[in-house]
Amino acid sequence: MKIHARFAWVAMLAAALLGAASADAKVVTRTIAYEQGGAQLKGFLAYDDAKKGKRPGVLVFHEWWGLNDYVRHRAEQLAHLGYVAFAADMYGGDRVTRDPKQAEAWDTEVSKAPGVLAARSKAALDVLRKQPQLDQKHVAAIGFCFGGTTALALAYSGEPLQGVVTFHGGLFPPKPDEAKNIRTPIVILHGADDPFVKPETIDAVKKAFDAANVDWYMVTYANTVHSFSNPDSDSYHIPGVAYNEKAATRSWDEMQRFFKVEFKGK
Repeated sequence: MKIHARFAWVAMLAAALLGAASADAKVVTRTIAYEQGGAQLKGFLAYDDAKKGKRPGVLVFHEWWGLNDYVRHRAEQLAHLGYVAFAADMYGGDRVTRDPKQAEAWDTEVSKAPGVLAARSKAALDVLRKQPQLDQKHVAAIGFCFGGTTALALAYSGEPLQGVVTFHGGLFPPKPDEAKNIRTPIVILHGADDPFVKPETIDAVKKAFDAANVDWYMVTYANTVHSFSNPDSDSYHIPGVAYNEKAATRSWDEMQRFFKVEFKGK
């Protein structure tokens, strides 16, 4: 009995010490104000203050709803994985909506203006690169829906990243001069039944990438539509938009495998 009691006490002490260490370690988050072309932007930074030294960074681009809680949560998840994450504000003014018409208007405002998408994504990248925790040689970008389009635009601009990952992104082929500039591996995570990306668009993207010898691959998830990674997708009641837990989990795991390769295990 005394031996068992001693082991129990040791186990309790170890648990207490582990709990104390966990309590000291936490994901630090804060809002960072920055500017691009006169637009006032507010991004969201997340990192684990228990991790010592430099670590890879991931730039995160939001869906067309704006920089909402879903994207902030994704940044925090990346911080727990050991990255320093910065979620960009692509609309400015901390604007968030649940109205599809308003989201479409903001998307159009940024996407249709020449050069704004790439310039605004680079402004967010500059913020990430200024963070003291960042390993400057290991930086990637991910994006969801509209954010996937943004991540591709950043890659097409010739920015030398370690990787770009799109989750149910709005795909578009690069122009020939853009394709020659791509210097980052690209992963496309896509729903097989996504009604918002036409098969001919996917074919055009593949042909443009192959013609320019881009390092890329695509994973397609069966029985999966648009915005499959967001647990809140069903609440918008938009045909062709739905959460798929299995695809969400598999795609997030695929991103992690990709980063481990591109970041050389960091």
